[in-house]
Amino acid sequence: MKILISADMEGATGVTWPADVLPGTSQWERCRSMFTSDVNAAVQGFFDGGADEVLINEAHWTMRNLLLEQLDERAQMLTGRHKSLSMVEGVQHGDVDGIAFIGYHAGAGMEGVLAHTFLANSITGVWVNDVRASEGLLNAHVVAEYGVPVILVTGDDVACEDALGYAPEALKVAVKDHVSRYAAVCRTPARTAADIRAAAKEAATLAVRREPVDGGPFTVAVEFDAEHLAMAATVVPGVTRTGERKVAYTSGTMYDGIRTFKAVTTIASAAVEEQYG
Repeated sequence: MKILISADMEGATGVTWPADVLPGTSQWERCRSMFTSDVNAAVQGFFDGGADEVLINEAHWTMRNLLLEQLDERAQMLTGRHKSLSMVEGVQHGDVDGIAFIGYHAGAGMEGVLAHTFLANSITGVWVNDVRASEGLLNAHVVAEYGVPVILVTGDDVACEDALGYAPEALKVAVKDHVSRYAAVCRTPARTAADIRAAAKEAATLAVRREPVDGGPFTVAVEFDAEHLAMAATVVPGVTRTGERKVAYTSGTMYDGIRTFKAVTTIASAAVEEQYG
């Protein structure tokens, strides 16, 4: 049994505000250990549940945040940029039986601690076939095309609630309760590690490959906080403006859909000016 862990940081234990997740800050250095603790607990739980192999895909920001030296020696970690499937890189090789979303968060325009979708603050909403989408939903569509079930999701309570929509059977562990975008009631690392490890052990029973899902076509709409970002995004082939601050495109598969989304967000990010956005 091989498990893939997609590890994001905004939904990690103790994380509540931007400095906690921005590489290079003192708070980020402090929170890296708690992030690593969450991931390590999942690794240990999956091995407790009978996994033969666990691959961790670093999925936050620079994708160089986890502390390799603190991880269970049985695991391996894919770290750094750039990757064809970004947050779920590794799922496409046909040898993954289940995937865990560790440290996930709610999407842009939703309530939730540090809620966003790919870009920290320039995107105000993303929809897939008219359903508001988080990164969890986007990535769940991708992995479904490879027959890989989402078996565990951790993050704040809003992220866990969001996961009910895209992975109803998965185990969920809330490591903190949302108060506002930058505030939460947090559990201690010792407690969250125990909760995640126990859930991962149980979730291992769900790691059974399924028939690939052909759910396309997918129409993805992206709304920005400024009209010039929508204009900039239309340089990506197939992306058209559907409103003053909104663009959309249609892909036959979510493999193509997520790659186009990555291109859209990269172009939009490059068009943001420091003071005026």
